[in-house]
Amino acid sequence: MSSSIARLIDHALLHPTMTDAEIRSGCELAARLNLKSVCVKPYAIPLAVSILKGTETEVGTVIGFPHGSHPSEIKAAEAAWALDQGATELDMVLNIGLAHQGNWEAVQEDIAAVVRVAKPHGAIVKVIFETDYFSDNDTIVKMCQVTEAAGADFVKTSTGFGFVKQPSGDYNYAGATVEHIKLMRASCSIGVKASGGVRDFAQAQALIAAGATRLGTSASEAIVAGARDETGY
Repeated sequence: MSSSIARLIDHALLHPTMTDAEIRSGCELAARLNLKSVCVKPYAIPLAVSILKGTETEVGTVIGFPHGSHPSEIKAAEAAWALDQGATELDMVLNIGLAHQGNWEAVQEDIAAVVRVAKPHGAIVKVIFETDYFSDNDTIVKMCQVTEAAGADFVKTSTGFGFVKQPSGDYNYAGATVEHIKLMRASCSIGVKASGGVRDFAQAQALIAAGATRLGTSASEAIVAGARDETGY
């Protein structure tokens, strides 16, 4: 189980304060655990590519991160640059404001702008919804539908930075939930990535059972270790 769950994990190396030394360490960890990919800050793509050359771990990055408000032309340019640097997976944030106002034609075209750049390279496109910002399940269903229609490969829950003011006055986020993963899995036939707040093996296992086909987390080592402890291998 530990090796199989490792191949579902995108190891997140995205915190704004993360240094090159920490990114290097994270990439080395990903290679050692044989994770599916790392997801690094865009400028760090060349570093990650150099470290992971010859391994089975892919290099991914983020587009329009973290709020999705970049114009489509800028997202497409970001994607082109990232692919030129060696990234093979792109996690883009859709235009959250346009989704809130129900401008689905514009949301779909925003996604398609990145897909058109990615597909000639054989790159994977994952579309981040930031589910904490949406209380209406019908809107999440529609985002799944337009993402699939635009030609993307995955829908994805969260950036991990979508903080929402809580009743207590604090800012926090739920991130990936079993309920949202089930809803997203039922709403499209493409991949579903659970990301944001995925911290241990039990939680990862529940999300996979709900329909997640990829996990985004910075707690990869703990999850893989938990799988090993659970199964004995």
